[in-house]
Amino acid sequence: MAAATNLSSFSSSLSKPTPLPLNSPQTHLSVPSKTLQKPSFFSHKPSFSHTHKTSLTVSSKNPISEFFTTNNTNPDDHSVTFDDDDKPREECGVVGIYGDPEASRLCYLALHALQHRGQEGAGIVTVQNDVLQSVTGVGLVSEVFSESKLDQLPGDLSIGHVRYSTAGASMLKNVQPFVAGYRFGSVGVAHNGNLVNYRSLRAKLEENGSIFNTSSDTEVVLHLIAISKDRPFVMRIVDACQQVEGAYSMVFLTKDKLVAVRDPFGFRPLVMGRRSNGAVVFASETCALDLIEATYEREVFPGEVVVVDKTGIQSLCLMPHPQPKQCIFEHIYFALPNSVIFGRSVYESRRRFGEILATESPVDCDVVIAVPDSGVVAALGYAAKAGVPFQQGLIRSHYVGRTFIEPSQKIRDFGVKLKLSPVRAVLEGKRVVVVDDSIVRGTTSSKIVRLIKEAGAKEVHMRIASPPIIGSCYYGVDTPSSEELISNRMSTEQIREFIGSDSLSFLPIDSLQKLLAEDAPNYCYACFSGKYPVEPRELKVKRVGDFVDDGINGSLESIDGGWVQAKPKSELENKM
Repeated sequence: MAAATNLSSFSSSLSKPTPLPLNSPQTHLSVPSKTLQKPSFFSHKPSFSHTHKTSLTVSSKNPISEFFTTNNTNPDDHSVTFDDDDKPREECGVVGIYGDPEASRLCYLALHALQHRGQEGAGIVTVQNDVLQSVTGVGLVSEVFSESKLDQLPGDLSIGHVRYSTAGASMLKNVQPFVAGYRFGSVGVAHNGNLVNYRSLRAKLEENGSIFNTSSDTEVVLHLIAISKDRPFVMRIVDACQQVEGAYSMVFLTKDKLVAVRDPFGFRPLVMGRRSNGAVVFASETCALDLIEATYEREVFPGEVVVVDKTGIQSLCLMPHPQPKQCIFEHIYFALPNSVIFGRSVYESRRRFGEILATESPVDCDVVIAVPDSGVVAALGYAAKAGVPFQQGLIRSHYVGRTFIEPSQKIRDFGVKLKLSPVRAVLEGKRVVVVDDSIVRGTTSSKIVRLIKEAGAKEVHMRIASPPIIGSCYYGVDTPSSEELISNRMSTEQIREFIGSDSLSFLPIDSLQKLLAEDAPNYCYACFSGKYPVEPRELKVKRVGDFVDDGINGSLESIDGGWVQAKPKSELENKM
């Protein structure tokens, strides 16, 4: 455990940081957590600064209204809204830059590199004359920011955020980074993750008079910072983080500091790099560093706070941290193949997943194809190990928007056909192995199998480069409720019958852990095992029912409920 090695000493104090130039190595400081008293809640109302306003309102009586619009649809409207693929979705990507005169433009480029982590909204905050300037908006990074918008964001400090959100009327105000003013100044924050005790913390804060402007759990952190009695500012962050539970990789911005924080379990990635001019960069993935020509230095360790200011870089221990539980799905699906996540090449991980499938689940075949784009590297590994040619049997369209107009005469599998087109010359008369990264509800897989068979394939064999997903994620990933997860309801053979393939195999979890070797205990497998490192104690909104089908949303009326009760604490403890 590198993190423990670097951060385990509790002999240093933050009160006397060692000044360092920006191009010097970091100083590691630690703070004994027992000396950090948690403040009691009292009334405080930090004011939020918004550059965007919306006239849309949400009724607080409807627990799903924050996530779904309740407008009646026009029966003559044949448009359908896409919810991307039948996949879990990463909810956020963050960037922080200190010490570059073009901080906002570099932040913009880094966010573009992280666009796969969130496509619904983006924002950047910079500092000029000790004032935090913010531009946020709904859409892709290239849609939110223009030359004129970036001109409004001068300065050499910046943080940025890309967000995936279940679209709704409240989405705009939930786009980060958030900027809050309190009695000692202003602070901006961008957060990747999910706080499992958000609702109880918010309820306590509201009882004591705090006013919330968003439905995001990130706002709780700002309130906790505002009411903290600790000094200096970085200790307010530590104080706040000691009260929250769950997953968080966050970057904070003040008038003169950039602070990066990672939760004690290290669920979500956060890396640090440096540009040739000495500017320090934090990002969710190394691919963002590559684009802006920053050299990767290291990860922000689980439980670490890294402070960058004019004196240099200081590191301190957030709190005693247990064994890391890093998200394995970063390597399976979320991260780009050219990133290094948790010290491992994502490309190499996926290639090895494919090789394991070819070794442990062989089948006579003529061609190996992938479900693009996330299944490609695993398919390459499978084909190489099996000695069978890899070909592009499915072509993905990258130009399908969120909404598309369907003809009045219904087209079967319309959503999938818009996104994936089979290549008959590759598939016709062939025994085909199809490699995909995961199966969630199974609806997309069944339609892909049907497309391939309609293109003339003699046999279709599905190979999935992850173990079966049986549990919902509570650590910053948008997954369906457990009731919707097909592997939670069916055996492998039942799933094979449901999707219509000739055979089906998943990556065995023991083989996955064997591949990870000594790092295996440092990963979170909750979605495969149902065993949660941090208990999901609270109600969580999950979309129940098949109204979300291959990215085509149904109406609100088709939702049966929408609130999914977390499992009883006693049941969770029995699984641990």
